[in-house]
Amino acid sequence: MKTWQTELTPFSDNPYVKTFFTPSSVFFDIETTGFSASHNQIYMIGYAYQRKSKIFIHQLFAETPSEEPDILAAFLDTLSSYDTLISFHGTGFDVPFLKDRCAHYKMPEHFDSFRHLDIYKKLSKYKTILNLPNLKQKTLEKFLGIAREDLYSGRDLISIYLEYAKLSLKNNGSNHKNDAASFLSSEEACALLKLHNYEDIEGMIKLLPLLSYPRFFEGYFQVSSWETHNWKTYEGTDGLELILSLELELPLPMPFTHPFGKLYVSGSCNQVKLRIELFAGELKYFYPNYKDYYYLPAEDVAVHKSVAAYVDKNYRTQATAATCYSKKSGCFLPQYQELFSPALKQNYQDKISYFEQTEAFTSSKEHLKKYALHLLEQF
Repeated sequence: MKTWQTELTPFSDNPYVKTFFTPSSVFFDIETTGFSASHNQIYMIGYAYQRKSKIFIHQLFAETPSEEPDILAAFLDTLSSYDTLISFHGTGFDVPFLKDRCAHYKMPEHFDSFRHLDIYKKLSKYKTILNLPNLKQKTLEKFLGIAREDLYSGRDLISIYLEYAKLSLKNNGSNHKNDAASFLSSEEACALLKLHNYEDIEGMIKLLPLLSYPRFFEGYFQVSSWETHNWKTYEGTDGLELILSLELELPLPMPFTHPFGKLYVSGSCNQVKLRIELFAGELKYFYPNYKDYYYLPAEDVAVHKSVAAYVDKNYRTQATAATCYSKKSGCFLPQYQELFSPALKQNYQDKISYFEQTEAFTSSKEHLKKYALHLLEQF
């Protein structure tokens, strides 16, 4: 078994490292000879940790498949000092693979007791918002402008490792014959395998700024201001919108914009603008207990039976759910569930309702943030 330890360039002033990479957490990544833990093995485990405000990457390398139990034991021993595992798709691949290999060797493990921060899983909802073709680690690194020396994928390196392991067995006096032509020296193969795993670990740390996007959508922001703004619609008519300015806890590494129906969100650095198209005009409030109301066609409103009893029977009909309403004019904001009341609609069957934009609403930072969070859920 080979081990390597490397100290990284200091990250002391990095706000993302301070927020997500605590001294009780450890990054990790495994390299395997295939995707099935039943038929393949782990040949390298890399992990990053903090010690005295410094970050180190440690790598455990099984020079031959027989050394897999050694790197597993060493890694499990290391994990006893931590409570949080940070990975990239680790909950979907690395952890299940590790658990299966530990079970194969009857080695006790406690991966289920850790808190897990899976960067891939955390970003899975935001591929469209960030306009990304996929969520592969190298795609995300490219998105942030992170350069790599490593040119290989994990799949590419399987044959290189197997060739390296054959050479190691041969050099150790094994009778195993190497029928394949050796296209790399042992030193070259080892360097490629080490580099790939090292840059996967280092790359994960450099991807931490991407977690500012889910953190924002989860509500780590404050409403700094609001304003209404006139604009022209595509049809040439006058439109009105509410603009909420949101101040973020962590800056966004790259700007983004995304529309959703009558909503539009755009963000850059520490600020996000949330634009909401207002409805100016007349809406209806539908009473829930329509059987207690009469509908007056001439007035196009519903009134309670206690009042409508004095109306000529020729000018009233029993209200239905769709005709049991009163009307109100003003400026209204959309909502996708009844967050604020009274909730008004254009038609009874409409899924989107509206509430009136009032001074009581816009003067309350609590209401503005509650509304912003509600709208962000739609994205």
